[in-house]
Amino acid sequence: MTGASTADRPRLATTAEALRIVDLIGNTPMVELRCLRESIAPGVTIYGKVEGFNPGGSVKARSAWNLVRRGLESEQLRPGKTILESTSGNTGIALAMIGAALGYPVKLVMPENVSRERKRVLQAYNAETVYSSPMEGSDGAIILCREILAQDPERYFKPDQYNSEYNSEAHYLTTGPEIWKQTGGRVTHLVATIGTSGTVMGTGRFLKEQSHDVQVVAIEPSDSFHGIEGLKHMASSIVPGIWHPEQVDRVVGVDTEDAYDMVYNLAAKDGLLLGQSSGAAVVGALEVARDLTSGVIVVILCDFGDRYLSTNLWLGWRDRHQLAANK
Repeated sequence: MTGASTADRPRLATTAEALRIVDLIGNTPMVELRCLRESIAPGVTIYGKVEGFNPGGSVKARSAWNLVRRGLESEQLRPGKTILESTSGNTGIALAMIGAALGYPVKLVMPENVSRERKRVLQAYNAETVYSSPMEGSDGAIILCREILAQDPERYFKPDQYNSEYNSEAHYLTTGPEIWKQTGGRVTHLVATIGTSGTVMGTGRFLKEQSHDVQVVAIEPSDSFHGIEGLKHMASSIVPGIWHPEQVDRVVGVDTEDAYDMVYNLAAKDGLLLGQSSGAAVVGALEVARDLTSGVIVVILCDFGDRYLSTNLWLGWRDRHQLAANK
């Protein structure tokens, strides 16, 4: 066998061709969630799309970059402006990363009880943070962010992740096509959690355009008093303007304890250390799978779990589960 030709060999980019960090967003891998096999029919496969591999560490890199990109194209974001947004953490981290890369200051409003790890990551990106009441969750951050914007509207560019269709557009343009390609068009069910709802809206819309048979399943906490950081219980929350419930086939409520248990299970058995929203998504995917004899389910795994190691997910709940298991 002869060696590879010069044309086939990897080529180093010139300085002008070098990638920016935003050019690395997307094209995340999918893995089979093998630890679930015994709980579902042999003809059913559950794949996780591992969004923690995005720069910034979460699925929110996709929407954050599309929101900023559209802002730059429209010149709503221009030199002298500060990017201002409310966030429960991941979108803020993505915006801070993008702002640092493009040279724009970033100011974020977030609940004071977000994890220590998220706060430190934002400090590393040199983002300014303003904390809202921990008792009011993401809704409190939304309200405070609106007040800050109203005080000096000319100073800020607000991507408005909860209401801008550019959020869901990011997933229509990237996440949906990737899943269709990675499954060879065999995907039968999409399962994704509801925070802003951009992921499930945009990805679901693309997949349904490819096949009307694809079922879109949205996952939310089962009640308003929950510990699944980043997710919204729609009936008790400020509803995002981009949430269109008529476009999903099913909404599944997941208990906090079940979501946490799934996080532990996936870490111990599949080597996937994920956040609690991903645990909730997989619980929902498993519920969908139990009703099937065949199918290809793709569940969005929003981020990795290393940004939650200081939270009750590990410090409180896990200890109690270990004590119960040892009795």
